[in-house]
Amino acid sequence: MMEAQYDPQQIELKWQAHWEQENTFASVDGDGEKYYLLEMFPYPSGKIHMGHVRNYSIGDVVARYQRMKGFNVLHPMGWDAFGMPAENAAIERQVHPAAWTRDNIESMRQQLKRMGFSYDWNRELATCDPSYYRWEQLFFLQMYEKGLVYKKKSSVNWCEHCQTVLANEQVEAGLCWRCGQEVENRDLSQWFFRITNYAEELLAGCDNLPGWPERVTTMQKNWIGKSVGANIVFPLVDSDKSITVFTTRQDTLYGATFMSLAPEHPLVAELVAGTGREAEVEAFISRCRQARHENRDPGSQEKEGVFTGRYCLNPVTGRKMPIYLANFVLLEYGTGAVMAVPAHDQRDFEFARMYDLPVVVVIQPEGEKLDPGTMEEAYVGAGRLVNSGPFDGLDNREALEKIAGYLAEQGKGKKTVTYRLRDWGISRQRYWGTPIPIIYCDHCGVVPVPAKDLPVVLPEKVNLSGAGGSPLAAMPDFVETTCPVCGRQARRETDTMDTFVESSWYYIRYACANYDREPLDKRAVSYWLPVDQYIGGIEHAILHLLYSRFFTRVLRDLGYVDFSEPFTRLLTQGMVIKDGAKMSKSKGNVVDPDALIKKYGADTARMFSLFAAPPELDLDWNEQGVEGASRFLHRLWRLVHAALPMIEDTVPYAGAFADLPETLQTLRRKTHQTIKKVRQDVEERFHFNTAISAVMELVNTLKPYIDQPVDDPVCRQVVREAVETVLVLLAPIVPHITEELWQCLGQETELSACRLPDHDPASIQVDTIVMVVQVNGKVRERLNVAADIGRDELESMVMASGKVQKYLEGKPVKKFIVVPKKLVNVVV
Repeated sequence: MMEAQYDPQQIELKWQAHWEQENTFASVDGDGEKYYLLEMFPYPSGKIHMGHVRNYSIGDVVARYQRMKGFNVLHPMGWDAFGMPAENAAIERQVHPAAWTRDNIESMRQQLKRMGFSYDWNRELATCDPSYYRWEQLFFLQMYEKGLVYKKKSSVNWCEHCQTVLANEQVEAGLCWRCGQEVENRDLSQWFFRITNYAEELLAGCDNLPGWPERVTTMQKNWIGKSVGANIVFPLVDSDKSITVFTTRQDTLYGATFMSLAPEHPLVAELVAGTGREAEVEAFISRCRQARHENRDPGSQEKEGVFTGRYCLNPVTGRKMPIYLANFVLLEYGTGAVMAVPAHDQRDFEFARMYDLPVVVVIQPEGEKLDPGTMEEAYVGAGRLVNSGPFDGLDNREALEKIAGYLAEQGKGKKTVTYRLRDWGISRQRYWGTPIPIIYCDHCGVVPVPAKDLPVVLPEKVNLSGAGGSPLAAMPDFVETTCPVCGRQARRETDTMDTFVESSWYYIRYACANYDREPLDKRAVSYWLPVDQYIGGIEHAILHLLYSRFFTRVLRDLGYVDFSEPFTRLLTQGMVIKDGAKMSKSKGNVVDPDALIKKYGADTARMFSLFAAPPELDLDWNEQGVEGASRFLHRLWRLVHAALPMIEDTVPYAGAFADLPETLQTLRRKTHQTIKKVRQDVEERFHFNTAISAVMELVNTLKPYIDQPVDDPVCRQVVREAVETVLVLLAPIVPHITEELWQCLGQETELSACRLPDHDPASIQVDTIVMVVQVNGKVRERLNVAADIGRDELESMVMASGKVQKYLEGKPVKKFIVVPKKLVNVVV
């Protein structure tokens, strides 16, 4: 029979149509032990890119692999469909964001299907559908009732290009995370989620995520930024007011000689009023604002300050302390005010020397005596207190607790814990997002939309001009409404929610995507959640992952879920890079997945993206690697077809390893070593590259048995077992070609429904022998080695022996004599 040609296009389309028709990858609630595999859902930009191909190929291998282990797998897909890019693109193209988004979803859905990903498309969702965001609006109302939502006027991050507010987490080095343009500060009235209520729990939870990369949990801990210290009250001179300072170094309080305020501190205007320094101070504030727009890292700026003309009193020494504004003090840290201790803080030391401010040493190191007049840098180490009144002589670490207690007794301060984390500002002045379900009534004030009136639907008949602010505010049909309390005329909130709200709970909705009676079907959620394996980019370490952890806890406290952590294990995959840079249109180094599939097929694209690098590392794109993956698949096709005459009428070997002749033991040993290796690599490390390499080695071992067939029934069975093993182990990686070849073997059960084999311990056991090692004819070592060890491996083991190295005395080896299975003699 003539061998069929390997035609990836025909084969892949055939199996994709079959899977869709048979609903092969649909998941059933409560059907056996579950495994929930999820990749971060995409923004529907129009086309998938190689980053998507890699991310989703990784996820698909895991999903298919777990299904072949017998798990009931949930592997859904949906669309993070709201957001500024759709609105901006719609303005540029003069199309509606809804139409643009839905067209993109349709295109990308077809691309994902063409890759052969095993998604349960029955659970597909898009966050721009009212059927989705109606429940988000309900969560908002319930959070509002619980005091977890509030509105206040605050200084916000404003992106002029995107015409909207950004959360702190969305500002990167002073630039908008979306468009890369400069961000400025504005005072606006905004809605906030009280994420700070969960700061301590979110922080503690970071230590209970063993399945997460330490890098990610460390980033979250740093962002939450817990500090333990004291709030200390400094009375203002000639005023009945005071300034409260948070410090973690209350042990240095007696050495505080001046105060530094953030330029944006709310007391600044009041402090400088009438001092004659108003213009100088305002000019300084403007310079600081500009500098922070250009570079948000105050630590990299040259220290600069301005005297306000006002003083406060050190609460324990009574010292009159000048109050400065300083460009390195941040309003968002602590209280925005710093007690400056120049002898023991380097920034304060540099500032004091610059403005000729006093330096008082209050901690002396053991065996030294610091002189404030000659110090060249601050002393920040441990020591004993001096110049500190009743606390003189105490170890400074012991003094932390005692001084905090003393301040509390005197009513001058108290022990305090602060967090860097700030409440999540969710108001966005854009159209394409979830409407905030709030009504403003001149008679009743702020009124939540009744739950029975949800969803507040985003109107689609809207004029998107690109002008500043949300177009919703200019739509009387949307804005004008009736107060649900008093029946008078009222107006709707026109801000929409930050799109990170949608992505903070979508993974739970997948469990019951078509459930319409409540936000969540508790039975389905209890079965599927939490997510067993989550996969996505490291760039989401703070934003999306922290918000999701917060939202899960909120839903727990609202009674919707019974777990606290949404993702049991997390894999952060590396980027796809080409020509030394991340693929991007602006760099002109993008590879089109469609063109790749058209030329080579989806299986080749999948294999290359999995073989080129471990998933956690960046993948360096190269065409030679793609061609290599394609060549291997063609080779696999030819190998199986060449084996068919030999194995089509037999079954895999199921006898004892010991009953096989040595030549067949070699093949069976390699088969079961490969099974063990692949399962370890995939299950323990997700190292698909080394798993693929192991299968390639098995193919190399198998080929001579097929090229020179032996007319022996046992040999045919051992070869059949090896061929089937190759296909089963490769099935999650290259599912189309393996399904086709499996069918060629005469199998009735689809490969995707087969179980992964377990290795036979007896077949991989290697006999060991003791090799005597001599140096210049004298016995110096005995090594346990495999009976079939090769010369190169044996030489490496011998030369790695400490005992052998001792007697070589660094001399060069002249001869390496091997008597097989008996001894080695190293001659120097």
